[in-house]
Amino acid sequence: MGLRNILKRLSHETAAVAALEALGDIVLLAEVRAMGENFDESPGEYVAGAARRFAATATDEEWLGLMTVIGRAEDPAAACLVHMVRSCLKHDAAAIEANDDEAALAPKGACGCGGRGACHGH
Repeated sequence: MGLRNILKRLSHETAAVAALEALGDIVLLAEVRAMGENFDESPGEYVAGAARRFAATATDEEWLGLMTVIGRAEDPAAACLVHMVRSCLKHDAAAIEANDDEAALAPKGACGCGGRGACHGH
């Protein structure tokens, strides 16, 4: 499956959450659930948004990292999913931490993408 097809498939909530659950990584699933709660998103919404945000906003270095991971993986689709979700979890956690006082006061559903754009359906 090519990268375009992987990204297209992951941009749909149902397919995204099914792919995440198929990984069997309960730690990653818990992290997605917890982060998604910050934005009033289900795990499927968060993962689909992560795929869309990564595709729209990733730096050259992030794309190179993704290509490297995919090139070395036995399951490129799973590696792509994990890489993109971990990248978005990292960015969202940093944005929440950087705006700690504001995040505590921000209403549920507030954007946590740190100005990277194309975030959480906005």
